[in-house]
Parts: sequence; structure tokens; C-alpha cells
Amino acid sequence: MMEENQQVKILIVDDRPENILSLVAILRPLKYELITANSGEEALKHVLNHEFALILLDVQMPGLNGFQVAEIIKSRESSSHIPIIFVTAISQALEHVNQGYSVGAVDYIFKPFMPDILKAKVEALIKIYHYQKRLENQRELLAEQKQALEEANNKLRETTSQLRKSEALTRMIGDTSLDAIVTTDKEGYIISVNPATEKLFGYQSEVIVGENILKLVPSLQTREPSASVIEVEALRKDNGYFSAEVQIGQAEVDDMNFFVCTIRDITQRKVMEQQLREQNNNLERIVDEQTSELILVNQNLIHSEERFRKIFESSPNLMAIQSISTGQYITVNESFLATTGYDLEEIVGKTLECLQLELPNQKKLIHEKEDLHKGFRNVRIRFSSKKGELREGLLSTEIVKIQGEKCVISVITDITERVNFEKKLARMDRLNLIGEMAAGIAHKIRNPMTTVSGFLQISKSQMKYMKKEYLDLMIEELNRANTIITEFLTLAKNKSTDKKAKTLNSVINAIFPLLETEALLSNKIIHLDLNDCPEVLLDEKEIRQLILNIALNGLEAMEPGGCLTIATYLDSEGVVLAIEDEGKGIDTNILDKIGTPFFTTKDTGTGLGLAVCYSIASRHNAEIKISSSTRGTTFYISFNQVQSVSEYRELKESFQ
Repeated sequence: MMEENQQVKILIVDDRPENILSLVAILRPLKYELITANSGEEALKHVLNHEFALILLDVQMPGLNGFQVAEIIKSRESSSHIPIIFVTAISQALEHVNQGYSVGAVDYIFKPFMPDILKAKVEALIKIYHYQKRLENQRELLAEQKQALEEANNKLRETTSQLRKSEALTRMIGDTSLDAIVTTDKEGYIISVNPATEKLFGYQSEVIVGENILKLVPSLQTREPSASVIEVEALRKDNGYFSAEVQIGQAEVDDMNFFVCTIRDITQRKVMEQQLREQNNNLERIVDEQTSELILVNQNLIHSEERFRKIFESSPNLMAIQSISTGQYITVNESFLATTGYDLEEIVGKTLECLQLELPNQKKLIHEKEDLHKGFRNVRIRFSSKKGELREGLLSTEIVKIQGEKCVISVITDITERVNFEKKLARMDRLNLIGEMAAGIAHKIRNPMTTVSGFLQISKSQMKYMKKEYLDLMIEELNRANTIITEFLTLAKNKSTDKKAKTLNSVINAIFPLLETEALLSNKIIHLDLNDCPEVLLDEKEIRQLILNIALNGLEAMEPGGCLTIATYLDSEGVVLAIEDEGKGIDTNILDKIGTPFFTTKDTGTGLGLAVCYSIASRHNAEIKISSSTRGTTFYISFNQVQSVSEYRELKESFQ
């Protein structure tokens, strides 16, 4: 009883603490678990979290009153069975009592009440609660036993069905099996045989039943059950032997042991096995021969791949392998990386677009989707390096399959240096031709011009015959023509020079005031960045003219506020003079024509300024390079082939 009381919970609901204390004091001796609530809302929360055997509920409460709380509790299926006793001192009217019973109360107690009566009612309801619990447990136990009985009956029916199926299946297997199935007792005497036994051995079943199994299988040495198959010689009724396989199993029925022997004729299989062995021997011989051939072919292939790898890696040409399906690079050689400036990780997985391959004559890019399927043979192309440098090359391609994937091997022969050399030769040829022309005609043109100029100067004093402004114009034009002829004569290849050991910095500092004045007149800036450089052999007059021509061109190319930078420095090739402007740059279509005599982009230019610069550089064994973009143009004059000052001085002293 104590254990039951400890499990029973009673909910006491009243908004007045003193009433709750009174009820708790009365019921505590009964040793029930008492849970209290000060409002209808709190009571509903307890009902959700606990299972109560009884609820003592006050009627008059703020918020939800007792009737409303009872109605909610009874509306929930899980709490509708809980008995409720209304305890009140106010709502004693008959309609209130009726309302209490209508919402599900089992009793209605008025205050003040007798404690013994309250205890008796509570204990009676608790006993009813215990009876209900026992009934519920018994119902659950009966349900479990009923379910267990049903499950046992189902298993019994299932086992009986399986047994019948098994018997029918065994009988069907025995009747339809192509193997002989013989059942014997523990002494080996035959109890039953299947139809296949009659066909295999030639005996009727009634004749062979009762005989010992050794009559059928004389060589059978054991009748012990075994999962392994025994190969024996079996004997037919006509005394003919045949090869057979025997497998023995054991069964026990009603404490009696039975043995089941399965006998299979393997004569045909023996013949087929012999044929198969012969075929296997032939196949092994053929495989050995083909394997030897494949090994030889594989060795040749390995040697070929090794030769290709060495050629691919050591070739001075740019070699690459691309996938035709995706157009992406699979691998490239070292020459490819060295020439383009890319790392291997930057190229692998990329397409032709990174090199901007272009057919110069057609002015269009080569696209992998359109052009990889085409075969190229020494096609002239132009491609771009990582730094944006344009280079010339000859492209050849070959389509191959590599590990089942269709690929293209491309070879680019870099002819940039050769093209540049050819351009230099062409420019030098033009300069030489013009120089020869200049040497031949300059003096012949100058003489009559001198006479005309002198005559016009004499006529200038006789103003009555000719207006002065006409004479000034003629003299000015003749002087301009004389200047052009002087520059033209500067192109002469046999022009003598007066070279002396000087530094470029001293020449630049000497003409800097003139350049700075010219720059200030057009609101521009000249910045000098002169580093320590060794002396070189210079004709100071010609170098001044070279610097002035290039610097003035740079000033003209810039907008007001632009900065022209003149720098000198020493690199691995020698002393370098760099003149950089901030103009719009030179169009790539005319970049190759820069330095050609009489080629100009100015409205009033003669086209001889840069040609003179190239002629001066040639006489000083210097090389002019141009780098141009939309941010400006830089002229690099590299004195990389000049004779050293020390050698010059030694040579000069040897002649003195």
C-alpha cells in the first residue's frame, strides 16, 4: 500500500495560499504526492506534465475559474478520466452545484468541511483509481497473452505450411532431378530410389530396393555423410562402368538414421574437361607467343616515348600538347615556358587565348574550336608573351591520339630575332641607299641654292624692284631647304664622326636647360633619372642631336601637364639611354615603319628626324628599341656593342 501511495499524485488548486496549506495539512498523513497550483493556468500546466489520481479544485479563482479549468481537463482524452472534487465556500447555489457536475466533477464539498469526511472521500477515490489501474494492467496483460498466442498460432501454421512445402519440394526435386538419388539405412541397404536412378543404372525400383548400395557403386569406400563430392566408378545393370560423382547426406526421423546418396554421371564432363585442357594448352601457347610480341612492341613503344620525351623537353622550339575536345593545354616544354614567360601551372588547363595566336596576313586570331582540327605547316603567326610582348613564329601541328584522347601537337619556331634582324637589315639597306644618294646629290643641290640665296640677299637692298616680304619668304624657304639637305646628308653612311670618351650624363646635363625651356613653354615637365654609368665613345654633337630629336618628339606627343623622363643606367648589355613620354603611344600598325626616311605622322614633318637618330645610333654601334602602349612610348638606346674606352685608348696610344 505504501508503494502505491508513493506513486499516487493529487493536485490541489486554490488561489488562496491558506486554503492550500489547510488541504495539504489534512492530506499529508495519507502520504500521497501532493502538488499545488495557485491558478487555473498553473493547474493546466501540471496536468500536461503529471498523471494525477485526483484533483481538488477551487471554484472561484481569478482568470480561469474552477468550472472552466474542469471543462478543459475533461476535454483532453489523456486527462478526461481524472476525478475532480470542487471545494468552495462561496458558490453554494444549486445552479453552481449542477454546473460543477455538468463539467465532470465527481463531488462538490462546501467549506468549512470535516477533515475526516474529506479524507474518506479522497481515499475512496484513490481506491477506485487503484482498481482502475489494476484493471488496466490486467487488460494489457490479457492483450499481450492474446497477441503471444496469436503469434504462436501463426508460427505453427507457418511451420506446418513450410513443412508441407518442403515435403512437396523434396518429392518434386527427387522426381525431376537428373541425378540419381538413393536413400539407404545405416547398413547401406536401399530404401528408395528416384526415377533418374532407374534410367541411369537400368534397374526397376522394385528390383533394386532392398539391395546394398555397393551393387550400384562397388568402389564406394564410405557411407559417412560429407559435404565434399567423391569421384567413383559406378556399375550399370549391363555391367558397364561409368565415371560418377557421389555426395552423401544424413537425416534422422523418429530416432532412425537415413543416408541420402546423390549420384551424377560425369562421363560427358570428363570428355569436355579433356578437350578443355587441350584448348587451354593451345591458348596458353598462343598467349605466350602474343605476350612475347606485345613485350617487344611495348619495349619499342617505351623507347619511342622516351625519344619523344627527350625531343619534346630539349627542343629549342616551343612545343605543346593540347586536347582537341576542350582546346586546353595538357603540357608544354621548357622552351615554351622560357619564351612566353609563363609558369607550367599557368598554362596547363588554359586555351590558346592566353597566347593570342594571330595570323598576321589575315589579321585574325586562331581559335581552338575552329582551327585545332586544321593542319598547319610552317604557318607564319604572331603570339603574345605573359608580359604582352608580341613575337613572331612559324606554327606546325600534328593530330595524334594519346591514351585514347585525340590531341594536337603544336610546334612553334620562334623567328622573332630573325624577323627583327631582317627589319634592321632592311632599315640599314634603306639608310645606306639614302646615304649614297645623299652623298651624291647634296653638294650638287647646295651649290645653286647658295647662288640663289646670295642673289636674293643682294636684291634685297634694291627694294624698288621687289617687295621685302617676298625676298624674306624666299630666303626663309631656301634656309629650310638647306636644313633638310643638311639632315639628309647626315644619313650618309660614310659620314665622319669625332668620337671621344664621355659619359651620357654630361651630354644630357649640357642640353637639359634647352629642353627644360622648351617643355615650360608648353606647360610640360622634364624629369632626369641619371645613374652612374661608365664612359663610352661618343660624338657629342651627334648624340645631342639624337637626344633632341627624340625628346622633342616626346614633348610634342604629350598633352599639357605631361612628364618626359630621361634616364641612364647600366645593365648586362651595356649603357642604356631611356627617353619615356606620357603620350597616347604609337599605333602598332606603323611601329615597324618608325625610322624609315621620309615617313612621318606630322603635318609639317620631314620624316628625317628619327631616320637621322637610327643613322647616328648605327655609327655608334648602338641599338634603338621602342616600347609603346596607350600610357606612353619609351625609346631605349643601348650602347651594347661599343668598343671599350680602355681598348680605344690603347689603340690610340699605339698610333701616336
